[in-house]
Amino acid sequence: MSFEDFLAAIGEPALREVTLHWRAARGGRRMPGWKDIDPAALARHLPIIWSWKYDRGADSFTGRLAGEEINAAFGKSLRGARMSEFFANWQYDLIFARSKRVVTEPAFAHGSGPVFIHAGRHGTGERIILPLAADGIHGDGILGATVYRLEPSRFDEGTAQWDLAAEKVEFFPLE
Repeated sequence: MSFEDFLAAIGEPALREVTLHWRAARGGRRMPGWKDIDPAALARHLPIIWSWKYDRGADSFTGRLAGEEINAAFGKSLRGARMSEFFANWQYDLIFARSKRVVTEPAFAHGSGPVFIHAGRHGTGERIILPLAADGIHGDGILGATVYRLEPSRFDEGTAQWDLAAEKVEFFPLE
C-alpha cells in the first residue's frame, strides 16, 4: 500500500488536509521533521492536532503538544507528559504499540470508530497518525489528528457500550 492508499482511506476533509501538509513538508525526504510542520498552514486544524516525541534509547514517548479539542477530550494536556503516565489507566499498551509501530516501521495509521473511549468520552470519529524524523530518515516522533463527535445515546447508566479495541485501525507502510 502507498501514501495514496492511506490518503484514500481518510474520509474527514480536515484529516486529509493535515496529511497533505505532512507530504508537502517532507519535500524530497522520507519523512518531515517536527520543525518542517508549519503551524500557520495548519492553523484551522490545530485544535484537533496532537504530537508525541519518541526516544529510541528509552523506548518511550513524551507529549509535545495537543490542540484544545484534544485537551478537552482528556481533561488535561499531554504536553511534557510521559505517555506511560498519561495513559496509565487508559489502555497504555495498545496506544503505545500503535504509536511505536508508526514511528519505527515507519508507517501511517488510520483509525475509525469509537475514539476517546479511554478518556471517558463516548463518540465516534476518525484519526490519523503520521511519522516524523528530524533527519528525514529515522523516526523520532508522531503527528496525529483526531476528529470525533460525542454520542450520548451510547451510554448505559454512564458506561460506554464499546471499548477502545473496537476502533478499526489500519497501518500503511511508508514507501
